Amino acid sequence: MPDLKPMEFGEVLDGALSLFRRHFGLFFKLSLSVMWLPIAVSLYWRLRYFNVEGAQTAEQALAAIQNDLVPVVLWGILLFVVYECAFLLLTAGSIRVISDSYLGREPQFGEALAFGAGKIVPLFLVGLGKGLLIALVGIIAIFVVALLTAFGKALGTGMIVLLALAGGIGTVWLLLFIACGYMVTTPVVVLESLPSAFDSFGRSWELTSGAKLRLLGLAIVAFIVASLLPAIVLQAIGAMLLELVPGSQIVLTVVSPVVSIMLAPIIPCILTLAYYDRRVRREGFDLQLLSEQLETL
Repeated sequence: MPDLKPMEFGEVLDGALSLFRRHFGLFFKLSLSVMWLPIAVSLYWRLRYFNVEGAQTAEQALAAIQNDLVPVVLWGILLFVVYECAFLLLTAGSIRVISDSYLGREPQFGEALAFGAGKIVPLFLVGLGKGLLIALVGIIAIFVVALLTAFGKALGTGMIVLLALAGGIGTVWLLLFIACGYMVTTPVVVLESLPSAFDSFGRSWELTSGAKLRLLGLAIVAFIVASLLPAIVLQAIGAMLLELVPGSQIVLTVVSPVVSIMLAPIIPCILTLAYYDRRVRREGFDLQLLSEQLETL
């Protein structure tokens, strides 16, 4: 790999995809080892409540869920925790793979997995705190918008619509702004020695200063490449396959999670290179510092 250097938007994406291709087998093995459980559980619940052949209507599925509401909610919470831990493990392990690659070392599956497992508790706590913070801000923002629209009733329907529209746009902007500010908390927890894991919030906000729009763009592209485009392609293939071979929808239902597992490491790759780029630009981060940090972790 080349030396660490400032990267343009396209260079971050190209570098991330190059890393993904170069270590595809290792990334897939790492992703499969941590993501199989939450994906298998979600597949089970999908098959239980939604007939993959399309015979069960949305109303029937909703009625079935309502009958098992408490178990569904509890399983949903458990699935969220398991999925979050699995993705954090994948991200931390991917960061180790990428870091070893930059340092000219041969990345190892066991080292990457153990590295991620050693960071899972602070990663989960920081991720939970970030989610709660964004949710709290969202609730407060919605409450403020509701108050504004209530006051706007005296000014007519047009003002209500205008205030609701402006408040909705403002709420979305605020949530995205905060999310982008805390986007690199995971690499910070994984690679930096801080007094407390929660110090990663301030550290991430510092690193993303002046680059939140750029990071938002990278996050959108990562989502499109790793999730949206594959889903569209699979749906199109599934529709054609269903016409040619009736009853083959089950194949797509099983194949989709496999594709998700294969492509999941793309997001950590883009996130890690974005983090490197911010540190290079702001602090002159180089391979020697990266090596020293890995040795102290």
